Amino acid sequence: MGITIYKTILNLFNATYFILVVGCLLTWLPNINWYNQPFRFIRQFCDFFFLPCRKIVPPISGIDFSPIVAFIVLQIIETVILGLVRMIFAF
Repeated sequence: MGITIYKTILNLFNATYFILVVGCLLTWLPNINWYNQPFRFIRQFCDFFFLPCRKIVPPISGIDFSPIVAFIVLQIIETVILGLVRMIFAF
């Protein structure tokens, strides 16, 4: 059971990373209509993570560093959560 929980959490974080990377790459395309699906979902999902980071580190000279901060924070959270799961289920 512990392995299943561990893998599920790991897969959720991997899916989150994937959507965030896709969202970052899509910002380079100027003709994206962010009001149509699936782009609207991707934008809202990314903004959930990036907007709080933009408040901490605002764009500098037009370069947005919030994705970098979001990835670092997510990596730390992932490490802590997966470490707790390993400790609880002792594997």
